[in-house]
Amino acid sequence: MTMLGLREFHPFEAAGERFLYMVPSAGVFHIDEASYDVLRVLEEGAKSPEELTAELAEVYGAEDIAHALTELHDIRAIGDVRMPPERPLPVLPPEDFPLTTMVLNVTNKCNLACTYCYEYGEDKIIDTENGKQPKFMSDQTAEESIEFLLAESRGQEVAHVTFFGGETLLNFPVLQKTVAYARRRAAEEGKRIEFSLTTNATLLRPEIIEWLADNQIGVTISIDGPKEVQDGLRVFHNGKGSYDVVQPKIKELLKRHRTRPIGARVTLTQKNMDVLKIFKHLTEEMGFWEVGLAPVTTQDHRDYAITAEGKDDMLRQFEVLAEEWLEAALKDEHHGFSNVKDTLEEIHKGVSKAYGCGAGLGLMGVATDGDVSLCHRFAGSPEHTIGSVTEGVDREKQGKFLTDHHIATKTDCHTCWARPICSGGCYHEAHVNYGDSSLANLHYCTWVRSWTHTCLEIYGALAEKNPKFLERFDA
Repeated sequence: MTMLGLREFHPFEAAGERFLYMVPSAGVFHIDEASYDVLRVLEEGAKSPEELTAELAEVYGAEDIAHALTELHDIRAIGDVRMPPERPLPVLPPEDFPLTTMVLNVTNKCNLACTYCYEYGEDKIIDTENGKQPKFMSDQTAEESIEFLLAESRGQEVAHVTFFGGETLLNFPVLQKTVAYARRRAAEEGKRIEFSLTTNATLLRPEIIEWLADNQIGVTISIDGPKEVQDGLRVFHNGKGSYDVVQPKIKELLKRHRTRPIGARVTLTQKNMDVLKIFKHLTEEMGFWEVGLAPVTTQDHRDYAITAEGKDDMLRQFEVLAEEWLEAALKDEHHGFSNVKDTLEEIHKGVSKAYGCGAGLGLMGVATDGDVSLCHRFAGSPEHTIGSVTEGVDREKQGKFLTDHHIATKTDCHTCWARPICSGGCYHEAHVNYGDSSLANLHYCTWVRSWTHTCLEIYGALAEKNPKFLERFDA
């Protein structure tokens, strides 16, 4: 006799309806009352189809139960209890997996001295002051990097370059030359390269703003909020706050540059946890189109590290903004909280990750000397270097990284329902906290599950009340 039991999924409700988020497939399914009651009964233990039919006979006919069992079996919400649970298989991507995004660290110098900075602060993993890398990337290395991207992007028609630092605009001449060179070479190869950069905005000048707008460069501004917040940790080397310097420059950028959306990237610390005030200031008072917020990457003993209580408070405020985002989406209106948008896009596309991100695979970082690393946060770190723009990718090193960092090796994640979205999280975060980039970020597990649940509820509500809105995630 076949005995049926529950497989792996996460149930949630939205807009008065019931849904299942399937693991590991990452599919989202609406379920009816009969299916819900089947699952409820199976929570008590395994039962045969006949036992289920008998137990629910007072509410549903045999045909309704049979239909529910078929649907639940098809989506793998239930199955024969003798079947082992589905565990991630260590299947590696093909060796010719295309590079889609290259982050060019055009300088490792910065004119700010932000206390929490992962590159220059207390948790830095590379000696940018006395290390062997040059302070600025040369024109030649930048051009070699473009050739590397064109080759490694393989059959992709579009590739992406993000300029990074240090403070990116300290090496503005190389940006100008590289964009012109890349566009010419991409056209010769029948491709297109899109560009973006991250900056602290201190060096924005009218001619730079004009160039950014004319060349359709996407811009992300690193800014932490209103004056009292920004000046607390984002300071110049003499200790002076940066808000009064960047505020008018950002206003001018937002006024002139309309060819691409301008976003703000906020680092949250225990010292600046008023998420709602920060978001309101950056969107309503400063005028940013989108704002993304991320907790600081640091060790727990730092005085700016977010405490457990702080994480709960951060989640509560994220949920308030998420509800605002949903209200806007139901009316087909824009809301600038990009954290929701990014997670919903992954849910909609059924993303089930084998890796925490695309680092070392579809995304790579290039140090000022042309060494290729897993991502920009590891640029210049010998331990995390997997090649160079002149010699190409060391496939043996890349293969070892992909093997060691695969979700199949992260046994702590194997029973977590949120693993399709998370897959253990950021490698740099793990390196800073545990000294090993291959480990799962267990200190954020509860937070990630709670946030993913919130985003699933929003997705379900949109699917029921304004499904057309979700079509914008199809691209």
